[in-house]
Amino acid sequence: MGRLFGTDGVRGVANADLTAELALGLSVAAAHVLAEAGTFAGHRPTAVVGRDPRASGEFLEAAVVAGLASAGVDVLRVGVLPTPAVAYLTGALGADLGVMLSASHNAMPDNGIKFFARGGHKLADELEDKIEAVYEEHRTGAPWDRPTGSGVGRVSDYDEGFDKYVAHLIGVLPNRLDGLKIVLDEAHGAAARVSPEAFTRAGAEIVTIGAEPDGLNINDGCGSTHLDLLKSAVVEHGAALGIAHDGDADRCLAVDADGNEIDGDQILAVLALAMREAGQLRENTVVATVMSNLGFKLAMEAEGVQLVQTAVGDRYVLESMKEHGYALGGEQSGHVIILDHATTGDGTLTGLMLAARVAATGRSLADLAGVMTRLPQVLINVKDVDKSRVSTSAELAAAVTEAERELGSTGRVLLRPSGTEPLVRVMVEAADIEQARAVAGRLADAVKSALG
Repeated sequence: MGRLFGTDGVRGVANADLTAELALGLSVAAAHVLAEAGTFAGHRPTAVVGRDPRASGEFLEAAVVAGLASAGVDVLRVGVLPTPAVAYLTGALGADLGVMLSASHNAMPDNGIKFFARGGHKLADELEDKIEAVYEEHRTGAPWDRPTGSGVGRVSDYDEGFDKYVAHLIGVLPNRLDGLKIVLDEAHGAAARVSPEAFTRAGAEIVTIGAEPDGLNINDGCGSTHLDLLKSAVVEHGAALGIAHDGDADRCLAVDADGNEIDGDQILAVLALAMREAGQLRENTVVATVMSNLGFKLAMEAEGVQLVQTAVGDRYVLESMKEHGYALGGEQSGHVIILDHATTGDGTLTGLMLAARVAATGRSLADLAGVMTRLPQVLINVKDVDKSRVSTSAELAAAVTEAERELGSTGRVLLRPSGTEPLVRVMVEAADIEQARAVAGRLADAVKSALG
């Protein structure tokens, strides 16, 4: 797998790349690293462990729980809940560590492990590096220092997690959703129970699709990566809007009443103006990544909202927000972080806030999202290339320079290695879609030539 930790935890094919032995070993390593860092000092440590509905999550959860307990950590098992729920509960329960088993939007055969520090924040890069190093050291033979007797961790189920998280979501809503009909696509994932319950308690009339997880159907033709079903359902039921989550519900995309996609950039734009109106947009600033559509940047400039851009990955958005005290940030993919109420992207919270804005203003989602115009954007994933050489290839740099010269000020180019998959992403924006496609195609060929 190369370096185990990517931009969003450890991820791979369950029982091939991500085995029970790896899950157990990483959990023991995490416990030891956090203990050495002083996180457990003066008290008996506790961890919150949750998962999405993937079949492989059942044995991986058992491995993680066993590893933590063997290292002297008490474990609260919260079962199938969204990633942001595990992050929230880690903070709300005063736990020292949170662990989520999910591969997010990936297909069912994959799975992943995400660690959260005390307070529900993702671990810093240096801690992940240390966990990986300690894991490797002991995997090759160095014995663990293991507690015995009463020193071993105890395991219990925390069934109150569901209601505690839903109550939190409802408690931070600025207004109710009465009178709105909303279609929810749960991706047969971790929010299949949480999201319908939250929207119903908030007063919305809901229609659900993709809400029958069986362990095998997560993200299968539904959810935020497959919006066609949601678009059709919104139009068919005459709904005001539709909300789509991914497998672990840390992201949200939307559909307006006419079945048009509303992406993460547009959602950010709507929420930024709502929060500014409420006096909650600290420093009059929103944080986004370099993958955000140029139309989002232009819209924020027109509205007098400052934009800070980071590397791709919600962890980098969050780091910038925490460092400077910003309240709102996110990604085009639908990871939206509302830092006053969540420590990570929260798809259910984002969907609720978006619907609340529709309800409060009486305006349609299409009208609200019209604050920005998306420039045509073409994204090509180039597989089977050496993604580590993207920033050092002179041939590729020359191709990018030529593309930027052609596009001028009306477009832009971005090449980046994926943090979670073995490929390079080529993104081109231009005022004209055909020009964007042509430039992206040439750059994809250049990537294959230079890095293949």
